[in-house]
This record gives sequence, C-alpha cells and structure tokens, in this order.
Amino acid sequence: MTSFWGMWVMILIVVNLGITLFLFLWGMRVRIPTLADGTSGHVWAHGVLREGVRKLPLWWVLVSAGMFVAGIGYLVLYPGFGKFNGVLDWTSQQQLAQDTAANDSKLDATMSRFALGTVEQLANDGDATRIGQRLFVDNCAACHGRDGHGNAALGAPNLVDQYWLYGGSGDAIMTSIVEGRHGVMPAFDTSFDAAGVTNLANYVLSLSGAGHSAHSAAAGKPLFAVCASCHGVDGKGNPAIGAPNLASATWLYGSDIETIEHTIRHGRGGTMPAWRSRINEAQARLIAAWIYGQSHDGAAR
Repeated sequence: MTSFWGMWVMILIVVNLGITLFLFLWGMRVRIPTLADGTSGHVWAHGVLREGVRKLPLWWVLVSAGMFVAGIGYLVLYPGFGKFNGVLDWTSQQQLAQDTAANDSKLDATMSRFALGTVEQLANDGDATRIGQRLFVDNCAACHGRDGHGNAALGAPNLVDQYWLYGGSGDAIMTSIVEGRHGVMPAFDTSFDAAGVTNLANYVLSLSGAGHSAHSAAAGKPLFAVCASCHGVDGKGNPAIGAPNLASATWLYGSDIETIEHTIRHGRGGTMPAWRSRINEAQARLIAAWIYGQSHDGAAR
C-alpha cells in the first residue's frame, strides 16, 4: 500500500470512528423534550398510538461500548490502520504459510505409509482410497465427473467401468495421470462417400450387437479393413495406442448412428493432460488406487 492510500485509509477510519463515537455518547446525554405523560407529542392513528421516550437500555450501551473497544483493539493488534502492521505483525500470507506447513507435516506422516504400496495394494486400503477419492474430486471431477462416470460431451471416459482405452492396470492408470494421453482418430471424410460412411457405421454397430441395418453392415464390412490397423480385425481395439474396443457396449462419444458417422467423417482428438506439475507421484498413486478400486472386482469400494 502506498503512503497516500495508507493515509487515506487512516483518515476514513478516524472520521468514521469519531462520528460514531460522538453519536454514541451524545445519544446517552441528549435530552428530548417530553410532555407531562412522558411522550414526545408525536401521535398516530388519531391519538391511539403515542411516541414514548426512554433511556437507552444498559445492555445496549455495554454491547456498543464493547464493540468500540474491540474495534480499536483490533486496529492496534492487527493490520488495518493504513500502513500500520499492528503490534503482532500478523499477515495473512504468513498465517497461510504456517497453516500450510502444519497441514503438510500432518499429511506427510499419513502419506509416508502409502509410499511403497502398489496401486493394486492401495486399492484395498480404505484410508488410501478415501484420500484418493478426495484428490480425484479436487483434480479430476471437472472432466470425469465427481463419481468418475465420464462426460461424453468432452470425450472424458468413464473410469469406474471395466473398459479401458489404454489398459486398466495400476501402472497404466498411473501413466495416464502423470504423463497424460493424446488419442487421435483420423478423419475419413475424403476416404468414403456418404453411403460408405453409413455402411461402415452400421458395421461398427454390428460388432457390439447394437441395433443396425444388416444390409448396410454387410456392405460396410470390407471398408473396415482401413480401420483394422488400429482397432484390430475383430474391432476389439489396441490399448497400446488407445484405440477403443468397438465390440464392447461402451462408447466414449455415444452409440447412435449419427455420432458414429460424425466420428468416421471428422475424426476425434481426445486429450488427457499430464498432471505431473500439479500433483506429486504419491498423490497420483492414491488417485489411481481409488480409480482401480472402483473398476476391479475384489478391490476396496
């Protein structure tokens, strides 16, 4: 704060406190003229209601005086009176640093026992998964949802089912969190005409047993050879490159014919950012443990 603004704040405080204190003291000493019956002479409702005059109650006087003392005491002890830092020399930054250090000390003691455990082991530890769930909500819920069920509009996959683009092992989940992922589905709008896209989309639907046109699917089957290099001849995907299993009942962007045609024509480009710079490895391991526990039988739920 500059000297000018510091002085400006001091003047405002002195003027406001001065006026308020004057009114407080004057309110206890002022004598309001009254009639013989103790009223001010103001009447309403044709004389039915009359304005009485009474002294300020003692409790109100004591509470108000206490507030003045507390306010002045605060300005003496803490910063607030211009550039004066208060006799305690307290700052919000210093308090935050102290509280953060105290919290980190407690957290380090808790986290130390999780340092050597694998993701699979930690998934069966209730304390680890509770912390992991909180870390997930704080860092991952914006895209994957609070419960990890994903968001088709963003292309964020469901993390609590048993279907994985890059594999569901503890190491694979850790790699996704720490290093990030970048999936690319190329656009084929120049490779197939409109009929070809529709036929291919119907064949893709047939792989999972979803509703489709058998005639179009038969016509689209030969076209799938272009897709097999990534998704496999049987369409079951390739976790090494993040190519999804098209023969499952789980769809990242939606399973309707229009969505699949859009994917074929225009491609997709889903990105999972790397979180190495935001969370440490121990925190990432706890998040991975919670995710693993939600999608694998026998792990903690």
